[in-house]
Amino acid sequence: MNGSLYPSLPILMVDDEAQALDSFETVLLFTSINNIIRCQDSREVMPMLSRHEIEVMLLDLSMPHISGEELLSLVTRNFPEVPVIIITGSNDVETAVACMKSGAFDYMVKPIEKSRLISGVKRAIEIRELQRENRLLRTHVLTDQLGHPEVFSEIITNSVSMRAIFQYIEAISISPQPVLITGETGVGKELVTKAIHILSNRKGNFVPVNAAGLDDNVFADTLFGHKKGAFTGADQPRSGLIEQASGGTLFLDEIGDLSPASQVKLLRLLQDGEFFPIGSDIAKHSDARVVVATNQNLQTLEESGMFRKDLYYRLCAHHIHIPPLRERRDDLPLLVDHFLEKASKTLNKKKPTPPVELMTLLATYPFPGNVRELESMIFDAVSNHKSGELSLDGFKAYIRQRHTVPEAEAIVPLTEASTLKEKINILSHVTEKQMITDALNKMDQNRTKAAKLLGISRRTLQNKIKEYGL
Repeated sequence: MNGSLYPSLPILMVDDEAQALDSFETVLLFTSINNIIRCQDSREVMPMLSRHEIEVMLLDLSMPHISGEELLSLVTRNFPEVPVIIITGSNDVETAVACMKSGAFDYMVKPIEKSRLISGVKRAIEIRELQRENRLLRTHVLTDQLGHPEVFSEIITNSVSMRAIFQYIEAISISPQPVLITGETGVGKELVTKAIHILSNRKGNFVPVNAAGLDDNVFADTLFGHKKGAFTGADQPRSGLIEQASGGTLFLDEIGDLSPASQVKLLRLLQDGEFFPIGSDIAKHSDARVVVATNQNLQTLEESGMFRKDLYYRLCAHHIHIPPLRERRDDLPLLVDHFLEKASKTLNKKKPTPPVELMTLLATYPFPGNVRELESMIFDAVSNHKSGELSLDGFKAYIRQRHTVPEAEAIVPLTEASTLKEKINILSHVTEKQMITDALNKMDQNRTKAAKLLGISRRTLQNKIKEYGL
């Protein structure tokens, strides 16, 4: 296991009995809560809180010097943000009510069940994390600032919606909760995951896994590993990718393709932080942050029974949806320039100059493959480029071959530099009717001006209007 600390701020355990502290610490360490401070002298608690920011406090009531009840009042008054979980051997209702009225987060009676202690501490941690995230989000919204813009340098964008996503990522980056990233193929889900990993300051590795096409056995072996002799051919024990991601981030792509059996295994990992290598009945523990991604609609899969409801809601702790490229066309000039630079360096060529018409052409295409498709188009064009201005021929041929876009998505704003003939030659899926309608609207139904904008005669325009019943 990697030596990363969880939670980011320490758990303060206060009890005058060393045996009790040993017991609590063993239970918490079992579930990967390893950032712990012990205190046996109640007089040291307030100075300790002044020196250290604390995530959660476990507080015994029966202690010499300063009682737990007196300490509870001091802590809730001076450090109200710290959840205090009272632990006592007295099953007294009046005491419990008094503690809750004084601001205790929870009240537990010794001997405490392991599951009760773990769930109470984890719930307190989650609330602290939500409070921090809300503060960060408010700060980002009010200032419109990014704390670490350099982390997002690989994501080429000038989009307001993408900037809002970056702000959200900064707010949730230190949370250990899983993250669900949705979006169409090619929008950059893995780049977003890498940014989350970098901002989390986790010491372990970033480990990506594509879940598409993995049956249950392959999924289990890939993620959790196996013992020697677990199956035919298992001559040596092998650790899975979840162990390789210890203290870091495990990225599961195409999560919507997981089989029901694999979904159960993933749910156990997320709920309990533990897993079983194939052939082993001894659980191992993981502190890896899990980020999942899909281009499918998980809610639809969940409603149809193809995706477990409990897993779906567990994954939705943090949800990021990346908009497709057609919804952020303002990014096209930046992306084209970036990929021209990248392609020319990769192919060892001089960076070509793109023609003015390229942006007009690309702005009309819906990019079903998103940013990845644009990159492929640019690389192909640069690889065939000889000299001078970059040719449009490859782009035109590529776009002509694709006819999957609905008419409503193909309406293109016209400019004075574009003519009807050029448009027809470039985009066979953009109809004359759509362009004529757009030109008439742009020119307030003035047919002479619309014909001039389209580059055709007024008579031709009138014939087209009659032909299309406009």
